[in-house]
Amino acid sequence: LLAVAIFLFLYLPILILVIYSFNQNQVVGVWTGFSTRWYAELLQDRALINAFRVSLWVAFWSTVISTVLGTLGAMALERYRFRGKLGFDATMYLPIIIPDIVMALSTLLFFVLVAVPLSRYTILVAHVAFNISFVAVVVRGRLAEMDKGLEEAAADLGASAWTTFRRVTLPLLMPAIVSAALLAFTLSLDDFVITFFVSGPGSTTLPVRVYSMIKFGVTPEVNAISTLMLLGSTVLVVVSLLLERK
Repeated sequence: LLAVAIFLFLYLPILILVIYSFNQNQVVGVWTGFSTRWYAELLQDRALINAFRVSLWVAFWSTVISTVLGTLGAMALERYRFRGKLGFDATMYLPIIIPDIVMALSTLLFFVLVAVPLSRYTILVAHVAFNISFVAVVVRGRLAEMDKGLEEAAADLGASAWTTFRRVTLPLLMPAIVSAALLAFTLSLDDFVITFFVSGPGSTTLPVRVYSMIKFGVTPEVNAISTLMLLGSTVLVVVSLLLERK
């Protein structure tokens, strides 16, 4: 009963949000009939579309960069011994541990100290900084479960280190890499706290835009965009989990 109560507390408001995104009435709490009016109005909102484009741009490039760096970091930590490994290992997982508000403030302070103007590129750097850790966790978990004998067998058969990586290690890691990339994309697309602090003029992302809309009152249009974001995030997370399980 306690578990059911907790799940209802967490997910019932989300279900209500989805239902009321199809409300015909402009007043959120008054149901007058089913309508897709607010989804149609989203397509006419130029500011919202521009924010969505910025979010996609940041999410795509942060995913590409963090997936490459996170995978390399995971392989270095799992397969090699080097001086300062313990410190590097601890630093790699810091973004997962520390609160978002702390990372947001520290990142903003860094950009101020080096006199870098806030833009979509500062958002990109900040997203790469925290996404690397999540990619490394997923890929490293897969590396720990892999049979090293397969790579040793390839070396015994005359394969070079690069050939072994390309023909044996990378195919075995690919489900985890794709899963980590989808997770990184979802986290970047949904991030608000860090993005809010390091975004500049003309670099408003979708979550920041939704927040600005809420300040003027919740409308069914906000419910509609929130439902679409929820749907997209859910699909990406489910695909990520299925690939990681594979």
